[in-house]
Amino acid sequence: MNIISRSLSLGDGKIRVVVKDSIDIQNEVTTLGTQARVEACPANSHAEIIKNILSSDCKIIGKTHLHELAFGITGVNKNFGTPLNVKYPQLIPGGSSSGSAAAIAADIADFSIGTDTGGSIRMPAACCGVYGLKPSFGRVSRDGVWPKDTTLDCVGPFASDINNLILAMQIIDPTFNEIQIDLQQIQLGILRVEAESEIWRVLDAELTKIDLPQKNLFIDNIDEAYQAGMSIINYETWGAYHDLTQTGLLANDVQQRLLKASETTQKDVENAELIRTQFTEQINDLLNNVDVLILPTLPQFPPKLDEAENTVTFLNLTKLVRPFNLSGHPALTIPYETSNGLPVGMQLIAKHGEDEKLCAIAQHIVDITKHSQGGGK
Repeated sequence: MNIISRSLSLGDGKIRVVVKDSIDIQNEVTTLGTQARVEACPANSHAEIIKNILSSDCKIIGKTHLHELAFGITGVNKNFGTPLNVKYPQLIPGGSSSGSAAAIAADIADFSIGTDTGGSIRMPAACCGVYGLKPSFGRVSRDGVWPKDTTLDCVGPFASDINNLILAMQIIDPTFNEIQIDLQQIQLGILRVEAESEIWRVLDAELTKIDLPQKNLFIDNIDEAYQAGMSIINYETWGAYHDLTQTGLLANDVQQRLLKASETTQKDVENAELIRTQFTEQINDLLNNVDVLILPTLPQFPPKLDEAENTVTFLNLTKLVRPFNLSGHPALTIPYETSNGLPVGMQLIAKHGEDEKLCAIAQHIVDITKHSQGGGK
């Protein structure tokens, strides 16, 4: 199924874990899903997150495939193979943490670890019909995670249910403490962004089941935040991996996107930083009046694999996830489905550092909406 890039047996715990191959494991090559690094030196030490996993009741059973250099959203990898989206085999698995999402959908692991620079946890989670969490920026250690320098990237978990997602956070973030919330004090803000009408129909049907006050909210600069996020990820990814464009070993789509990224100027980044400040303030203002924001994870349905040759064509799929990398807010996606079996993600956003509250509210929403489905997807 092209999900696991290599099998491992680290630790003797009962909880099965797989890890994206952009995270260092001692004595293993961190390939980043590219032929340009298969001969690189093995990592000298475990990433901090690996140490946390191995100090718990866990066993790391493998590293997972990813979109090459974690620089793509489809999950298609020409050199290593594309992970199978088990629940929706005709659709892309999503990227860049494609294998980490696919492994959960295939029940290979109890939880998995991915990274999210522009939606790379939430997007594949939504495509594969599983749960995914991008923690607050800086909440989970990135020591030993590639790229080394970033203002966007976060490490986070995937799981097949909300309880395992919370368990994973407790393991990878020693400061995470599960909390109980006073439901009488909780208010939801429904962020009415542009998305396909069928996606909103699914989410609205679920929202009618939720016994919490809701208010519709609107935002006027999500497109600008998306573009700003693109500028920064292009600038930072070119800085991290530009030398690999000289190897002749990158897949053509990634090679061309990296070369295009090289055109991003310092002025572009300065403008993007201004938008980052403005967008972050606007989201903070909204979250001063509600406890979480709710919006679709993806604005449209994932494309079919045979339509996904050109990553650039589908970059708009990250329109609703990428802005929250820019702002650094924690973001969680819950999987739902249309009546004809297409995946839909419900995305929840909370204040910086309120990852526990985000998970607690998500757990309540899941308990309400999934129970009414008889424990369905």
